[in-house]
Amino acid sequence: MPTTDPPLSEPSRRRPRRLLTAVALAVTLTVTGGATTAVAATGGAKMVVPGIDVAAVQRVLGVKPDGVYGPQTRRAVKRFQRKHGLQADGIVGARTAAALGLTAKQATKGKVPSKLLERIAECESGGDPTAVSADGQFRGKYQFTRATWQAMGGTGDPAKAPEAEQDKRAAALLAQSGTNPWPVCGNA
Repeated sequence: MPTTDPPLSEPSRRRPRRLLTAVALAVTLTVTGGATTAVAATGGAKMVVPGIDVAAVQRVLGVKPDGVYGPQTRRAVKRFQRKHGLQADGIVGARTAAALGLTAKQATKGKVPSKLLERIAECESGGDPTAVSADGQFRGKYQFTRATWQAMGGTGDPAKAPEAEQDKRAAALLAQSGTNPWPVCGNA
C-alpha cells in the first residue's frame, strides 16, 4: 500500500521552532556618567539605577563582580530585597541601592564600603583596620570574630588583612546577613 502525504490542511505535527530573541534574553550594558549600568532589553527597563555600577552591586552582594547583570546577580538582588522587606523584583532601584548602601558617587569610584558600612566601621573600631578588642575576640575595622572572618572567605588575622579585603568581606557579610552581625553598630 503506498503512503500518502497528509493533506495540506492538516496541521504539522512538528512544533514550530520558537526563536528566543536576544531582546528577551540579553542584558545590554550602557555607559552613563562613567558608570556601567545594566539595562534589560525588554522594553528598556533599567535593572540598576543610573550611576550605580553593576560590579559594585555584585561586590556588595557577594557575587563575583563581572559587571554583567545576569541571572545570578538578579537572584542575589531578589534575596537581598526579600531579606530587607523590599519589593523582590530583582531591580536595583533607589530603595534597593540605598539599602545596599550604594550611591552613584561611590559606585563610579568602585569603592566597596557603603555609607552603612562606613558607619558600622566607625562605631565598631573608629575605622581602624588594625583594631583589636580588649579580650582579643573581635578584630579589624569591622570587629570580625575569626570564625566569621573565615566563614566569609578570609584567612589569617582580620586585623592584619588589608583594609580593602576587610571592606570586601564586610560587604559580603552585610549582603548575606544584613546588620545582624553588628547588633549595636548596625543600628547606629
